[in-house]
Amino acid sequence: MHLEARNVSAELAGRRIVKAVNMHVKPGELVGLIGPNGSGKSTLLRTVYRILRPRAGQILLNTDDVWKLSARESARRTGVVVQESPHDFEFTVREIVKMGRIPHKGMLARDNQDDEEIVTQALERVQMLSFSARSYATLSGGEKQRVLVARALAQQPQLFILDEPTNHLDIQHQLELLELVHTIGITTLLTLHDLNLAAAYCQRLYVLAQGEIIAEGTPEQALTPEIIKQVFHVHAVTGRHPLTGCLQLSFVPLHATEGVC
Repeated sequence: MHLEARNVSAELAGRRIVKAVNMHVKPGELVGLIGPNGSGKSTLLRTVYRILRPRAGQILLNTDDVWKLSARESARRTGVVVQESPHDFEFTVREIVKMGRIPHKGMLARDNQDDEEIVTQALERVQMLSFSARSYATLSGGEKQRVLVARALAQQPQLFILDEPTNHLDIQHQLELLELVHTIGITTLLTLHDLNLAAAYCQRLYVLAQGEIIAEGTPEQALTPEIIKQVFHVHAVTGRHPLTGCLQLSFVPLHATEGVC
């Protein structure tokens, strides 16, 4: 599945938040959307998964405008995990993940053996199978996030959209989740605050500031000290992770005069 945003602009409460953005994600590619708070990242994602209609421009999945697809067809193609996870579901973990099968079923169709196997596999992939009978409401924030990822996987989407998927996760589960996303082979667009995680796991990055794309390219191309200073207002020193060889960044405030260590 190929995703493309063509000259997309979006507004909230009459204010232009996203401004003529052009962006694409190739089939099977993992692309990160990064930028400071308020830069328009989540707003842009909402235009992709049909929560906010663009004020101008198009969102294309292959050659289809997502806003001309039915809601069911869109849900079959796109799995979404957002920041605003619900906290009051009175369902078990397995029941939550089964909801990912709804776009593939008729109105009154019951779950079959194939559905059960797909749900089990999704729970196994996020290491939550042993929690199947637990109430969703009793889980920690990180556990809830993994269940929502499993629900999206159960949709068997061709496009994966994740808005800050590592929120509420400890470092072990942050890395495990991004390893999973990296290996599933689905076209993926995600937002991340942690620039080192973005550098380690994303094949390409788009840097967004005040609703506009400021830079794009590989982590090395998009996360230069000059771009980081312009967008995030900090000094950055670049290096290489001693184990992975990935780009690694260290930061210091612009006006720091001495260390705090």
